Amino acid sequence: VQSFPASLQQVNPSPSSPRAECARARESDAEDPSSPRGLTHFGKTVVREMNRLGLMVDLSHVSQATMKAALEVSRAPVIFSHSSVYSICKNPRNVPDHILRKVASNGGIVMISFYNYFLTCSKEATISDVIEHINHVRKVSGVDHVGIGADFDGINMLPQGLEDVSGYPRLFAELMSDPNWSLQDLRKLAGHNLLRVMREAERVGMELQQQRVTPNEEELPLTDLHHDDSCFYRFIRPTDNTD
Repeated sequence: VQSFPASLQQVNPSPSSPRAECARARESDAEDPSSPRGLTHFGKTVVREMNRLGLMVDLSHVSQATMKAALEVSRAPVIFSHSSVYSICKNPRNVPDHILRKVASNGGIVMISFYNYFLTCSKEATISDVIEHINHVRKVSGVDHVGIGADFDGINMLPQGLEDVSGYPRLFAELMSDPNWSLQDLRKLAGHNLLRVMREAERVGMELQQQRVTPNEEELPLTDLHHDDSCFYRFIRPTDNTD
């Protein structure tokens, strides 16, 4: 790949891919015995090529082994575009503390998802639960490495008071009442951290191209050309009690 649409900024290497192990949908689910346990050789090649192109590597919903492998390979900051904290809610798609510390070292960002099952591991959640996850990432990774992922277009259970973007003022009002959050901190949370990561990914890409790092034209193994939907999360529709 030597060019890409100007609107393309990030790629997630895992969903429906045999080259990167995705996270199980639930903690109780068995691991896939055919999983590569992280990134395959070709998966690592894709991460390096994304760095060269200035694309952000999105690690949301990958397994912990894939998180670790991608962070070891990537020369640019990574993002978790819609993930929450594993130590608070032990969903396999959340980010554990040892990875949060690696994200800080990498310069990346973890953007908190608003999906109730990622916040409280249950059907119910509140703005306070979202703030608990935000504050945990700030505590472990630092204020420069936390953001808001929401994922309004991909989930069906949201915290009370954050059902859509009209709830953002309530979220930020609660954070502003906490003396640990300055206005500059809140600007970082609201988007400045993500913009910094975007600029850094572009800078790394330009640097690699200036170094005449050639595009990687390794072909995808034929054995990988099959469809696998094991990484897709299937929503359970709430029971309709109406007649």
